Amino acid sequence: MPLNEDQNSDSDSSRLSESTASSSDSEYSRQSFNSDSSSKPSSPASASPPKTITFDELMAAARNLTDLTLAHEIAVNANFCIKDEDFPRNSFAGTVKQIVHKAFWDHLESELNEDPPEYEHAIKLFEEIKEILLSFLTPGANRIQNQICEVLDTDLIRQQAEHNAVDIHGLANYIINTMGKLCAPIRDNDIKQLKATDNIVELLRQIFRVLDLMKMDMANYTIQNLRPYLQRHLVDYERTKFQEILEETPSALDLTTEWIKESIEDELSSISDESSSSPGAESSSKPIISPTLVLNNGYLKLLQWDYCKTIPETLITDEVRLQELREKLNQLKIIACVCLITNNTVGAAIVDVPDFADQLKRISVPLLEGMNKKTFDLKEALNAIGVQICSKVNRSLTERGLPALNEEMQSNLMGQIAHIFEENNPVSSLIDKRIQFFMRSLLALPSFQKCMPTMPGGLSVIQTEMEFIGSQYASIVNFNKQVYGPFYANILRKLLFPETPMGKAETETATN
Repeated sequence: MPLNEDQNSDSDSSRLSESTASSSDSEYSRQSFNSDSSSKPSSPASASPPKTITFDELMAAARNLTDLTLAHEIAVNANFCIKDEDFPRNSFAGTVKQIVHKAFWDHLESELNEDPPEYEHAIKLFEEIKEILLSFLTPGANRIQNQICEVLDTDLIRQQAEHNAVDIHGLANYIINTMGKLCAPIRDNDIKQLKATDNIVELLRQIFRVLDLMKMDMANYTIQNLRPYLQRHLVDYERTKFQEILEETPSALDLTTEWIKESIEDELSSISDESSSSPGAESSSKPIISPTLVLNNGYLKLLQWDYCKTIPETLITDEVRLQELREKLNQLKIIACVCLITNNTVGAAIVDVPDFADQLKRISVPLLEGMNKKTFDLKEALNAIGVQICSKVNRSLTERGLPALNEEMQSNLMGQIAHIFEENNPVSSLIDKRIQFFMRSLLALPSFQKCMPTMPGGLSVIQTEMEFIGSQYASIVNFNKQVYGPFYANILRKLLFPETPMGKAETETATN
């Protein structure tokens, strides 16, 4: 297999794809990144002495981060909603909850069975139910609000309890009817079940269960209505929130600064390698590094990031999405390797078989399901794939009247597939470079351009999946640049142009 030639051409074209962005950036990079573009004076990568952070300031920063993360998730994840989740029944927490709840309801039942009944705990429950029902009302619903307050007047219920005149079933029926008016249609069956329940303690317990579901429905309805507003204002909101976090905790950009610094070092190392391989290259002048390339290379590193390590602060809101993309790309890389090895080993005998590559993909995908879990045995999965691929190839050859693979060819094919997972495997390295090249080309496109770059050779079998993942990845990156661009610009200015006077940007801004 002529891998060396392919690898060299990939390396050349990789640098070539960056040259467009590099040449345009090099002319204005210093001018662009000499202006202080952070939102406020407390800029990232500041040279100020460390500030002592109080506990209150730390908690305020944590609240801001929670708000920022929640708003981001609501806006970018159309499927985000609050779900009804409980502890597993067999878990310790689930067992404790079950015991405590049973003790509470048993105690309530014993009080109501006394002669005369003891209503104090029941009255507290009615008071809590009243507050929950009132929370469901929209502004202006005065009539039903007054009715709820009148019927569930706890002072009046206490007076009735003193004379043993509480109509507890009547109160429960009123609550159920009111819930039926306020609930979403999906809860109609729950309301019917409440009406069919006779035991008052069980009825109250089920009322609270359905009220919890109604609170969840209300929260999801609010999220649904809030999403379009957040999407319109998310860039400004996230930038403002992160600025507040930065003011509370000045170290909130330390990991981001280190991430960008590593990307700069990688770019310098790449330029140095090119210079050493070009005999006529001049090494006296300081290399000009494109800030755009530095950022894009940093984003590319996230597709191979070890997510046991903490991700840069500015990417925390998209950590789960980036990790999922990395896991999908790892699976696609294996599939592309399997197809490339099979095509090169078997050759022209199968090249004309319609959809043969897709058939190989359909064999591989189920066996690679969950490959990013710690318990997954990739070596075993690759062995199984190799066996099934050989069987498929032989069946296809036999159907076309051609001789099946001999034992040596089968052993060679299965061996190459089994060794894909090894470090520095030439086929795996080649496919990985081509995936990186595609993603790098994607980031080099203007954000408004909707078309995809040309798919590198060897990736056609995964083209649809690559383009889908690429569009998700580009969307995350472009939005991240919009939000945190000012902070990145400030960090890049300090790292790339450390000799620039700190006050120059403010002077230039004032004169303009």
